[in-house]
Amino acid sequence: MTQGYQEEKSENPYWAAYEETYGVPRQPEPEPEPELESDVKQPESEPEPEPDAKPTKPGRDRYLDLLRSIALVRVVVYHLFGWAWLTVLFPSMGVMFALAGSLMARSLGRPAWGVIRGRIRRLLPPLWAFSVLALALLFAGGWDPGKSSDGPTWGWVELVNYLIPVGAPPFPWSVGSASGLLEDTWADQAVGVLWYLRAYLWFVLASPLLLWAFRRVPWVTLLAPLALTAVVGTGLVTIPGETGNAVTDFAVYGSCWVLGIAHHEGFLAKIPRYMAVSCSALIMAFGLWWASGHPGEEGWDLNDIPLAQATWSFGFVVILLQYSPSWQALPGRLARWDKLVTLSNNRAVTIYLWHNLAIMATFPLLDSVYELGFMQSDSAVAVLDSTYAIWTFVLVWPLIGLAVVALGWIEDIAARRSPGLWPNGAKRGGSRRKA
Repeated sequence: MTQGYQEEKSENPYWAAYEETYGVPRQPEPEPEPELESDVKQPESEPEPEPDAKPTKPGRDRYLDLLRSIALVRVVVYHLFGWAWLTVLFPSMGVMFALAGSLMARSLGRPAWGVIRGRIRRLLPPLWAFSVLALALLFAGGWDPGKSSDGPTWGWVELVNYLIPVGAPPFPWSVGSASGLLEDTWADQAVGVLWYLRAYLWFVLASPLLLWAFRRVPWVTLLAPLALTAVVGTGLVTIPGETGNAVTDFAVYGSCWVLGIAHHEGFLAKIPRYMAVSCSALIMAFGLWWASGHPGEEGWDLNDIPLAQATWSFGFVVILLQYSPSWQALPGRLARWDKLVTLSNNRAVTIYLWHNLAIMATFPLLDSVYELGFMQSDSAVAVLDSTYAIWTFVLVWPLIGLAVVALGWIEDIAARRSPGLWPNGAKRGGSRRKA
């Protein structure tokens, strides 16, 4: 790191490098002031801060941490139950991209290449761990990339996306599994979520340019992705294949990413709240109107309606960021969730990558219950049938927790910090901060 930047070192190693990974760094405790100015000697070559430089906001923003945790929970519940109305209730992807955009803009106070390299370094090792298992199961199930419709050579070349998600990783729609426990379409559910990492990587690479453009033409930069969505997300212009999917994803969530930049730059704070909320409500109403006339395969599932997703997410994020209280600690009753919020933010990549496999693992586990002795009566079977969805919801969280313990430490290694099994921010026994 350059420009005098140093990571805080505290009693809890999991907060280290937090800014580059998930959120805002902890507020360091003030160092004791010297009694005399002569006690502190500053190097003559140290540059003076520019008059218009923005002061760094102290402390971690727990409001943003809470939003990210809610978004992750919503993603898990949506993939578990498939309720289309959840995409309207809380557009998780738009929120997550907005939060990432805000944190990326904050980090770009340092040299851009170092920030991009740090983001990529933290992203790839968890992806590699996931790819090792996914590819092992695919090959064990009899998949041959050489039989791709794009040609044998290109089919193997596309496997690079399992290492660096610049594009969509290939996988068959139906394939067996080595254990026989997973259904034939497990790859679509498990590997399909990697589109988020692809979009995130491209947003990270584009962030220096987006920040530069926003500081010069903010409204154009903010609204341009919505205009692009109206072109490529409505069928007006069709880009075939995965290239079209990547461009559509970039357009749909581009305004949310730029909203995060606008939030960091203080741009949203200059807009009167009544005006921001009123305009956002109109944009969201347009999104719902468009969805009503262009339903997807699942009806009102906004994930299948790009323009509705873009406009609804845009207005939703504007309202969330307009009312951003910038908590340094979770207030009131929310404080009881502090450790879980901290854990989910420290393991966001692990939770996202492995949650679908955890969901699929709940089904064979629950199905095995039918073979137990006390389940041989019709009444017992009827009870389990009627509560099956509830038990999947209950069981998936311990399985996700198991993934966090077993594989989450890879995020620590990627972030160059001491690995831990359960980084929920709890203080270690007997540790005290020295005076």
